[in-house]
Amino acid sequence: MKLNCVIVDDSSIQRMIVGKLVSNHINLNLVGEFSNAIEAKNFMSYTAIDLLFLDVEMPIVSGFDLLDGLKAKPQVIFITSKPEYAVKAFDYDATDYLQKPITNLRFESAIKRALNLHNMQKETSDEEGDHIFIKSKLKKLKIFTSKIKWIEAYGDYVKVVTEDENHLVLSTMKSFENDLPADRFVRVHKSYIVNIDKVDKFNSKFAEIGPTKIPLSRNKKEDLKKALEVTQ
Repeated sequence: MKLNCVIVDDSSIQRMIVGKLVSNHINLNLVGEFSNAIEAKNFMSYTAIDLLFLDVEMPIVSGFDLLDGLKAKPQVIFITSKPEYAVKAFDYDATDYLQKPITNLRFESAIKRALNLHNMQKETSDEEGDHIFIKSKLKKLKIFTSKIKWIEAYGDYVKVVTEDENHLVLSTMKSFENDLPADRFVRVHKSYIVNIDKVDKFNSKFAEIGPTKIPLSRNKKEDLKKALEVTQ
């Protein structure tokens, strides 16, 4: 088993160092390396990637900004010279965080973690029902999208309301929206995303899911209407 990898770092020296480590590893396959996030995003929009080695500080578009703009997110190993980014890196559900200069021992440890996580995700991928993984209360949880009723902006977090319980996830609404099936979920307000299968009825102001009334933005009513018509 080999993980397809991409390196994104504005330093040619760092790309060379990481590239050599990747190329020498029996379980890794280097498919691309880029000096900026824009080129990397274009490449990953049509190429399946398992593991991304990502520098945090880059001109114009940072590593965090790159992740915010990806619809399909691979595993990420952040690489940076500044330890203060570590906490934020793990808020992005990073597989690991490597501080420059990178040692062989730390690199091997990070790859072992990536391989274990890849195997775990592969084992669950055949289970019935679409699902996503979220990080809530320092735990990684598997959530079936069919059980999500709506997602609500909650300060620096989003609140994921399911049939069973609610979860607070450190994320932006835009980033979380990108992880959801676009044919089942609709952004109806700057602070709300709804599962169209859970909408009981709606009018010009609200979408109703059970007893809860969710506000509709004026320009989002038609989006919800069209999405519901497709499912009928």
